Amino acid sequence: MKMIEQIYVDGAFVTPEGSERFELFNPATEEKIGEVRLGDAEDARAAIAAARRAFPTMRRTTPAERIAMLHALRDAVAARAGALHEAMATEYGAPQSFLAFSVPHAARVFDVAAKTVADYAFARQIGNAEVVMEPVGVAAAITPWNSNIGFICTKLATAIAAGTTIVIKPSEMSAIQTQTLLEALHEAGLPRGVLNVVNGYGHVVGAELSQNPGVAKITFTGSTTTGRTILRAAAETFKRVTLELGGKGPQILLDDADLNRAIPHVLASAFRNSGQACIAGTRLLVSKQKHAEVTSRLATAVSALRTGPSSDPASDIGPMVSARQWQRVQSYIRFAQEDGATLLVGGEGRPEGLDRGWFVRPTVFTDVTNDMRIAREEVFGPVLSVLSYRDEDEAIAIANDTDYGLQSYVLGTDLARMRRVAGQLEAGRVVLNEAPADAEAPFGGFKHSGIGREFGPFGLEAFLEPKAIIG
Repeated sequence: MKMIEQIYVDGAFVTPEGSERFELFNPATEEKIGEVRLGDAEDARAAIAAARRAFPTMRRTTPAERIAMLHALRDAVAARAGALHEAMATEYGAPQSFLAFSVPHAARVFDVAAKTVADYAFARQIGNAEVVMEPVGVAAAITPWNSNIGFICTKLATAIAAGTTIVIKPSEMSAIQTQTLLEALHEAGLPRGVLNVVNGYGHVVGAELSQNPGVAKITFTGSTTTGRTILRAAAETFKRVTLELGGKGPQILLDDADLNRAIPHVLASAFRNSGQACIAGTRLLVSKQKHAEVTSRLATAVSALRTGPSSDPASDIGPMVSARQWQRVQSYIRFAQEDGATLLVGGEGRPEGLDRGWFVRPTVFTDVTNDMRIAREEVFGPVLSVLSYRDEDEAIAIANDTDYGLQSYVLGTDLARMRRVAGQLEAGRVVLNEAPADAEAPFGGFKHSGIGREFGPFGLEAFLEPKAIIG
């Protein structure tokens, strides 16, 4: 049983003023595996004060000094890869494929940030003005549970790259992962107050970070509903805001696609991270001519997917993070059938042979129309909807008929055609045939999927303000 009694403020592990406790569970077994003592608004204010004290020195650091910090953080995270892997497997239950990406990625983001700093012009001449890019001020980050280690490292790396200090409120559901990561980050020897982490509820610690005038910048990854609340609170003190929110990603399967290659891409996109991913391609758009063949192949391929715990290397899909999330996914499977969608494979309940754990049967619906809840709302589980289109124009119209615009997908064989379609999609990213993204490419969404971008120079500039010195 893991008992987490401390938060991280001013370079040290300290006992929080808050006394409320939150229970932690293994989602694959439903067994309680620990508790975390939560911080409160007073703890958030103490963390902000520490970050403010450290900011004047941090803002004067040189790019070379920041690069050295980022490399130290990279090395510290890489050195604890085994412990981080174990914490994520136990507390979150991700399949081995996602774990194999997540832990190296958490170390790699510091390298990417260091490269961005090395290549970035923090001062440039425009006419008779010297334009200097300065850190915006103390930053606050609120991160979700579906890739806890990666989100904390990404937001910390960007703050360091910009020369600012940060207070992070991670998901209380990921406290074991957070603690393991903090023990690694502490070894990097950052100056006191540069990094501060307060476990706590969003409506307590998150609310304080969103409204406190000592915070100049807030970066949030999570639901659109929570993002809207943060944006309102941040407006009172004119905080700079980056929001990476929900998604309902379309996958446009063009009728010239090689299905032998495309179907694995479809499954990878729809069911990545057990479907608990904002970038999941959960709406598959198929031409009427190809509909019968595609759905037949999907039924076979999805039936072959293996659902199980992280401890089973053959598992393709892990459990939902909590009982509440499991119930949410079950409700959407019911809604889809009530609205008239046809269940192709999967359905309600646990997969056969799994009588414990928050496991969901990987599910595909056909005869879905874009006005159904299953096609419009983010499920955050392994559920794929198949929609039909007559021609390319209708496919694009259906894809764009959503409140979201985070990540879209186009699958086919004619690259020029795929790029033409991609150019008409309303999304922050469009992936062609599951191509890997450059680590410095901007990430973020259109419409209700968020504001601003992360990664590379675009993400760095979200933490900077330009100042023109004219003369």
